[in-house]
Amino acid sequence: AQLVESGGGLVQAGGSLRLSCAVSGRTFSNYAMGWFRQAPGKERDFVAALSWSGGSTYYADSVKGRFTISRDNAKDTMYLQMNRLKPEDTAVYYCAARTGSIVNKQYLYDYWGQGTQVTVSS
Repeated sequence: AQLVESGGGLVQAGGSLRLSCAVSGRTFSNYAMGWFRQAPGKERDFVAALSWSGGSTYYADSVKGRFTISRDNAKDTMYLQMNRLKPEDTAVYYCAARTGSIVNKQYLYDYWGQGTQVTVSS
């Protein structure tokens, strides 16, 4: 599968962005999906994940209550709505796909996008 992220950019603290992840090459609805992020000089961390149906979600504590993960299987696209952004949310955001249940371990994901930069200014 090919994954392409979009929607990143520069935003002020307290603002919002919506990231998209378009999937092609495989049946999108077969995959659990996840978002990860990597800040400068740091390791890539888990952000959020959801099941193939969208019925189950899982968030990192740092984004819970501010970010919402969702998917539209008819459009083969996953989203990450990010509200009340903070400077510490600045990172390259990656989407990933895997068969099976939702997990927060990046090594369990099979397919990755190239990433989109999110920069939050204070």
